[in-house]
Amino acid sequence: MRMIFALFLAAGIGLAVVAVYMAQGQIAQFQAERDHYAELQKKFPRLADVVVSKRELKYGARFTQEDLAVVKVEADAVPPGAFQRIVAKQGTPEAKTAVFLEGETRPRAMLRSIEPFEPLLAKKVTEPGVDAGIMANLAPNQRAFTIQVNVSTGVSGFLRPGDRVDVYWSGNINGEPVTKLIQPRLKLIAIDQSADADRTAETQIARTVTAEVSPEQVAALTLAQSTGSLTLSLVGALDTKQVGKIEIDRNQLLGIQEKQVEKVVAKKVCTIKTRKGSDVVETEIPCTN
Repeated sequence: MRMIFALFLAAGIGLAVVAVYMAQGQIAQFQAERDHYAELQKKFPRLADVVVSKRELKYGARFTQEDLAVVKVEADAVPPGAFQRIVAKQGTPEAKTAVFLEGETRPRAMLRSIEPFEPLLAKKVTEPGVDAGIMANLAPNQRAFTIQVNVSTGVSGFLRPGDRVDVYWSGNINGEPVTKLIQPRLKLIAIDQSADADRTAETQIARTVTAEVSPEQVAALTLAQSTGSLTLSLVGALDTKQVGKIEIDRNQLLGIQEKQVEKVVAKKVCTIKTRKGSDVVETEIPCTN
């Protein structure tokens, strides 16, 4: 009996030793795999949350929380102005990157069209409860001013909302024809009655363009439009150079140099007349004045 007990005890101890050995090997393998995955994770790009649209949204389309989703993208590839969460509590730091605040039931509207799962950007949407249009495109304290154009003054119909233009005035100054730059880099917010920057219709000649201006610029453009003609020049998307004063008249255009005419001042001569008999003699004398 004792022999059988000793055999079972020896077998148990042997199995325990084998189990411990196998467990140590398994733990070592798990630790190696953990370290390997940790090293791989260091090489993976850092991810960030970005709010996207679940469906295609055209210009002017309204959307709510149900139309949005949050996806992971590379943190270095997040576009400026992207939202990071759909809803956040008002007054919290997260509210700055949220599309809606808690309790907000009013929809927002699109200022530019986007495709499904395209990141939602702050500059492409209106504030809650505001529909797309000129009011939504105006910056704070700015005004909308409409300029009449035609095929020659409106860049042949290639203007779009969001473009920037230089405004030139042509008229007469002191009887001479003059053209000068009066308003550089005005932002257009509407073409005719459309504020849609993504309009895909074929090129059409606009009759009016509406620009975003300050109250002072409204007065200047009103006077300029009533005293001469305005011409728009499209500013390139990559153009950052600030132009200075530009003014040209007919003589500068044709390279004509005006002759300087010197005024000759006649010498003042003073005389005195005396009579000698029947003759009158005129004698020059120094002038006293």
